[in-house]
Amino acid sequence: MRIDDYLSTVGVIKRRTIAKELGQNGLIDVGGRTVKPSYQVKVNDIIQIKGKRAFALEVLKLPTGSVAKESRAEYFREITGP
Repeated sequence: MRIDDYLSTVGVIKRRTIAKELGQNGLIDVGGRTVKPSYQVKVNDIIQIKGKRAFALEVLKLPTGSVAKESRAEYFREITGP
């Protein structure tokens, strides 16, 4: 699953277009390396979002479809927050 799709599907970022823009502007790192929006997310990846509201999260599980608001916590663990 693409990183821009993952971030929007699990509710970390509201819209996929915003996640895509963040990736295109070099504001998303995985394991300390800047990635593009097409990066394929893997379980245990550490994703760091830079910018005004910087934070990091660990990927726990990849969704296979839409994710209900109540189950979002199953898919990632926030490491740092705003």
